Amino acid sequence: MSLLTFTDKGIYCRQGDFYIDPWKPVDRAVITHAHSDHARPGNASYLCHHFTEPLLKLRLGDVSVQSVEWGEPVFINNLRISLHPAGHIIGSSQIRVEYEGEVWVASGDYKTEDDGISGQMEIVPCDVFITESTFGLPVYKWKAQQELFFDIQNWIGKNREEGKNSVLIAYSLGKAQRLLKGIGEIASNIYVHGAIWNVQDTLMKAGFNLPLVKKVFPEMTKDLFNSDIILAPPSAQNSPWMNRFLPYSAGVCSGWMQVRGNVRRRNADAGFAMSDHADWNGLLSVIRASSAKKVFVTHGFQSAFSRYLNESGIESAEVKTEYGDETEPESENKLSAGENAGS
Repeated sequence: MSLLTFTDKGIYCRQGDFYIDPWKPVDRAVITHAHSDHARPGNASYLCHHFTEPLLKLRLGDVSVQSVEWGEPVFINNLRISLHPAGHIIGSSQIRVEYEGEVWVASGDYKTEDDGISGQMEIVPCDVFITESTFGLPVYKWKAQQELFFDIQNWIGKNREEGKNSVLIAYSLGKAQRLLKGIGEIASNIYVHGAIWNVQDTLMKAGFNLPLVKKVFPEMTKDLFNSDIILAPPSAQNSPWMNRFLPYSAGVCSGWMQVRGNVRRRNADAGFAMSDHADWNGLLSVIRASSAKKVFVTHGFQSAFSRYLNESGIESAEVKTEYGDETEPESENKLSAGENAGS
C-alpha cells in the first residue's frame, strides 16, 4: 500500500485525506515550512509546527492553522502523523506518516548542520523516504558554518578598510537570520531591507532571541551610511534601492556560489557558498541513516541523484513536483508588505 501518492495537487495521503505542501488549493494541508514553494495560499486549513505558524500568517494572512510540537501525534482514521525537525529554517519539519506498521517520511527541505537557529535535523527511520535534491551533485560540499562566518567577517573588515558599505544578499526567511547571528558580534549597526525586517519582527514577537537591526526607510540617503552592513533580499540586488549605499561591495550568500562563475553571473563582488539545504554528503548520510527501503527524489538534481542511489543499491525513483530550488524560495514582495524595493 502506498501511504503517499504524487498527484497534480501535491503529495496526497488517501487514508488521512490530506496533502503535504500542496501546490494547488486543498481542504487539508500539512506544511513542512513557510517558504512559498511549500506553503501556498488558498488551502482551507493548515497543520504545521508551532514555530511555523507566525511565519505562515505573515505570508498568508489570517489563515486557519493548527500547530503542534515536534513528535506530537495527530491521529486521523487510525493513521498517525507527526512532525520532526528538518533543520532547514526556523520551524521546518519532516512529516512522518504511519499506518498499520508502515512508515513514510516526507522531508520537505533539510540541512544536516545545526546552524544554532533552525535546530538539529532529526533522523527519522522509515520504510519510504521522500527527499529533496537541490544540491544533489558531488561538487556541492559546504564549509562548516563557523568557517564561512569567518570568511564573511574578513570580507566586511576589508570593505571597512576601503571605506565601503557591505551589502549581503540573502533570503529574508532563513538565511538572513543565520547571517545576523554570524555577523552581529562585529557590528553595532546592521541595516536591513523591509522584507527582512518584517520576518525579524515577526520572529522576535514570537519569542526568538535575534540581534537588533535597523530598517532601511525610503527617505534614507547615502550620507547616513558609513562602512556599515546591510542585508537585502535577492529582489533588491541591482535595483535603485541599492544606490543609497554607494560606495558598496555586494556579497551573495547562496549555495550556487560553490560553482565558479556564478559570482560573475550574479553581478556580485563576492560569493559565499551558504545554503539552507543539505549538500551531497548530507543528502546521502540522511538517506542511509533513515534505513529507507525506497527513496523518492523531488526537486533539484533529481535525475542524477536518483540514478546514483540506484547504482548504490538504494531503490529510488525521481518525482516531478512544483517545489522550487534555491533561486527564489519566497516572495520578497509579500514579505515586504507592499514596500517598493526600488525606493
